[in-house]
Amino acid sequence: MRRGTSRRGISIAAALGVLALTATACGNGGGSDGGSGEKAAKDPGSVSGTVTWWDTSDATNEAPAFRKLVKEFEAKYPKIKVDYVNVPFDQAQQKFKTAAAAGRGAPDVLRADVGWTPGFAQLGYLKDLTGTPALDRPEDFLQGPLKSAAYEGKTYGVPQVTDTLGLLYNKELLRKAGVGRPPANWGEVKDAARKIKERTGAGGIGLSPDSYYSLPFLYGEKSDMLDVPGKRITIADDASRKGIETAVDLVRSGAAPKPAGTDGYNALKTDFKSGKLAMLLDGPWATKELFGGDAFKQRENLGIAPVPAGSTGVAGAPVGGHDLVVYAGSKNFDASYLFTRFMTDTERQQEVSTAIGLLPTRTSAYTKEVLADPVRKSFHDALATAHPRPPIPQGGDLFTVWLQHYTRILTLKEEPQAGLDATAKEWKSALLKDYAVAS
Repeated sequence: MRRGTSRRGISIAAALGVLALTATACGNGGGSDGGSGEKAAKDPGSVSGTVTWWDTSDATNEAPAFRKLVKEFEAKYPKIKVDYVNVPFDQAQQKFKTAAAAGRGAPDVLRADVGWTPGFAQLGYLKDLTGTPALDRPEDFLQGPLKSAAYEGKTYGVPQVTDTLGLLYNKELLRKAGVGRPPANWGEVKDAARKIKERTGAGGIGLSPDSYYSLPFLYGEKSDMLDVPGKRITIADDASRKGIETAVDLVRSGAAPKPAGTDGYNALKTDFKSGKLAMLLDGPWATKELFGGDAFKQRENLGIAPVPAGSTGVAGAPVGGHDLVVYAGSKNFDASYLFTRFMTDTERQQEVSTAIGLLPTRTSAYTKEVLADPVRKSFHDALATAHPRPPIPQGGDLFTVWLQHYTRILTLKEEPQAGLDATAKEWKSALLKDYAVAS
């Protein structure tokens, strides 16, 4: 989902935090049973205490559904109280790192972006959930989300929701413009935007300046941010540059409005749901808000197609989503495990999916009712060809560095090659010292 800010390097405080957590684990100070979860497994009704949960979902459009689940959990386990805290997504990664490094103030359970989990695990901030009651029926999870929760052969998160990007479009505007089908490549997007502007007055396509949304342009040129097996930084190679220049051309040509800085994403959604914009590159998390706009009061007016292809004819969108992770320094593992299991079980995933449109991570949650909705079915189908992000601990920090430059590139304040080169250089010096930079 939406990427957040994060610290670029590992400070001395963070390193000390790892040592402190290791000492806590060795001294069995993280909980009465050291985190085995035996009590939660054998006698869950006797488990008591408080679980602090940092929910990073959108406070307006998503959080109410999760608050409802919290109440259901507390009703099922009356001896456990949940201290619910909604933490803005773009602050949560750094906030959790700071608290965990200091050894105080971190939540028992965090809703973490899938890109954060390996990095937190490497730092020693997360509890290994392999074999614990938190990770119930792992074989039921979709393999992509489950793999995103793993680090060095151990599972540190339980997948809660998954997602990918699609081309969202206003069917009525495309029809009025004489565009018979959603564009299949970026050239067709540019042509459709011209027709839409001439015949309806609406804008073409909204492109978020968030670095996560740059990935379809890279994938469309058969490139990526990194070549992990080859240990090469590829964000600035010729193929990546061509992909990003395609995005810039959409802005320069007027097919895409120039984003309003780092907060341009929200402005684009507002224009799309009001009918001032015909197309938007976005994910399932946006649909609940969109259906509240004038353009989509008739839900069937929202079309969803695969992201457009690049010059290679290849189209690709990233796999996103969130895991529930348990802090390695928690004082109440049993309650945290029960909470994590409850919030990620089949029934709860179905409930959230039907309420706010998010995609389940369990195969058993894709019932006829869930797939009956064309929006959910479209994104579910898109997951079959979605592109995994680099499975490395530094994954979350890569987007933070790239965000600064991609925003400047898309707002026409920095030339693509200069921004790409600067990103590669910073990754090399601060995050990926053992990688080579591909030219």
